[in-house]
Amino acid sequence: MENKAITLEQIQNFEGKYPKQLWYLFLSEMWERFCFYGMRGMLTFFMVNQLMMKDDVANLQYGATQAFVYAFTFIGGLFADKILGFRKSLFWGGLLMIAGSCILAIDPKEFFFLGISFNIIGTGFFKPNISTMVGSLYKDGDNRRDAGFSLFYSGINIGALLGGYACIAIGKNYSWNLAFGFAAIVMTISLLTFIFTQKKLGPIGLSPFKDDHKNRKWYEYAVYLGSLFIIPVIMTMVAKTQYTDWFMYTIGPATLIYLFYEMTKYTWIERKKLLAALVFIIFSILFWAFFEQSGGSLSLFAANNLNNQMLGVISLDPNGVNNAANSLFVIIFAPIVGIIWLWLSKRRIEPNTVVKFGLGFIFLSLSFYIFFATVFFANAQGITSLDVFTLAYLVITFGELCLSPIGLSIMTKLSPKPLQGVMMGMWFLASAYGQYVAGILGAGMSKLNDGATLNEKLKAYTAGYKQLAIYALIAGVILLLISPLVKKLMQEVK
Repeated sequence: MENKAITLEQIQNFEGKYPKQLWYLFLSEMWERFCFYGMRGMLTFFMVNQLMMKDDVANLQYGATQAFVYAFTFIGGLFADKILGFRKSLFWGGLLMIAGSCILAIDPKEFFFLGISFNIIGTGFFKPNISTMVGSLYKDGDNRRDAGFSLFYSGINIGALLGGYACIAIGKNYSWNLAFGFAAIVMTISLLTFIFTQKKLGPIGLSPFKDDHKNRKWYEYAVYLGSLFIIPVIMTMVAKTQYTDWFMYTIGPATLIYLFYEMTKYTWIERKKLLAALVFIIFSILFWAFFEQSGGSLSLFAANNLNNQMLGVISLDPNGVNNAANSLFVIIFAPIVGIIWLWLSKRRIEPNTVVKFGLGFIFLSLSFYIFFATVFFANAQGITSLDVFTLAYLVITFGELCLSPIGLSIMTKLSPKPLQGVMMGMWFLASAYGQYVAGILGAGMSKLNDGATLNEKLKAYTAGYKQLAIYALIAGVILLLISPLVKKLMQEVK
């Protein structure tokens, strides 16, 4: 399993734009994202239509579930850094995700929270570690890194596109058992892909312990058993959202304290870089709080208030479009954006990462203004245009491409090697807070939806989207204003 025939130097001295190992990693991640986004796309709709939850309760539930998914990426990154190594962590996470999807396939109503809990912990072990391995394919200072992450981001969105559309369509039109079962099959393909290609990764992702470390196996078994024993706790906490509140109030401050403790071991120059990373992490919480309406309030908005006509000629499931449009646009535009960054870099006019983040918020603001503008295209019954809704997703995609792949890349650039898994985990923990806040925002928009007419629902949601547009614009302007200060903290990192 741990083949070291290929050296790290051989991997990093690749010719051309992309290392060949990048293709193997994104194939594995592509199928995992099919499973993840297929599940994500079904959650809120399933809770309202099958578990008969109220709209605001389902939004809170969605936020809690997704918050735990991303919170556990921090814990998964920590265990990978200290005990398992990235490969074993990824493999264990994949097994748990397959188990969770199979449990849901058996009886999604009866075993909903049990299956979801397996998936939460599995994703925590899988997700941060494959991104960290992508970062390891590049030497420090290699300006091809951003383009590599953009390609990786584009590739994995093929999985998100297929899963996002297919799972909800199968669930709504055929069988929810089949939809969840489909996610399990695809996750199995992801894991097999990784098993057959990991020998090409050389030393990347191996356990931090030496092979002869006497306690290595016991540490590993403790991690495996501990992650199984915590499943009943996760079930309880996800099912009762007030427990999620307590968890989120605790995990963030605790993580910051841990990071500040780790920072004491490094030089002042390295600490400055870590402080710059924290700025990106804090603003990313805001970004995801708005962006992740797609799995919550926008999912219910699509189900209730959109027609099914694209360009007047194609009939499409509005929920499928809500889940898949962003991924389709990422697939099309991520390689182009990556090439643009390279082109600008060669001419030494590429905007720095802080400015890219600021531009991400400007696009985000514009997209939510378009979501708000759907109110002007509605008919008397409160049904509005799928075309305008899809246009908003086109705009939001440019915001995401300015922020998310660059964010993954900047965490690996600003972190000292021993802290890379932890910082990648913190990046995903920021997403957890974003998801958590997204659920609260979505619940606020849909609080009056119980028994409301379609027109009243339309007005409630679009008014909320207008508010988000204003807040996103303010955040973008602040980022652009503070960019010189953050750039100083980043030092030589671009």
